Amino acid sequence: RVLAGPFATMNLGDLGAEVIKVERPGAGDDTRTWGPPFVGTESTYFLSVNRNKKSIAVNIKDPRGVKIVKELAAVCDVFVENYVPGKLSAMGLGYEDIDKIAPHIIYCSITGYGQTGPLSQRAGYDAVASAVSGLMHITGPEDGDPVRPGVAMTDLATGLYAYGAIMAGLIQRYKTGKGLFIDCNLLSSQV
Repeated sequence: RVLAGPFATMNLGDLGAEVIKVERPGAGDDTRTWGPPFVGTESTYFLSVNRNKKSIAVNIKDPRGVKIVKELAAVCDVFVENYVPGKLSAMGLGYEDIDKIAPHIIYCSITGYGQTGPLSQRAGYDAVASAVSGLMHITGPEDGDPVRPGVAMTDLATGLYAYGAIMAGLIQRYKTGKGLFIDCNLLSSQV
């Protein structure tokens, strides 16, 4: 939830989509406090990747919060989530749950390692996925230790793949009238 999902939706917002970011009540998005630098009390990191977005605070662990998100999803075109597979399903906000009330929805799940497989339940972090994919092995000095790239390339690539898949999904929905599920993950973006 740090960069891949916010970057995908940032691109949608840059093209004019109305993007509504759901944040935790009280604390909000963790990246609000990343810094310095800050503009007032907001981190410039948060402001840059969440530009062109509206934010609402909803407790998705509470049934009332789940109801709010479902009501919002019913009138949205796209639903982007950046959780470990199954976490939102356990709360009633998985693809199957949202599809029942919004069969038109383009539901994009961004994970570390995909929906299934031995690593699927691990949280996805750019640096770890970069190492697992072999990206770090091909950076740095020849015959030297693996080196992390200077930017979060794995998160950024995954965000771009998600953005492109969402745009393609919207075109497909225009042709078929049906929504769909998109599975993007950090590891596949690098492999």
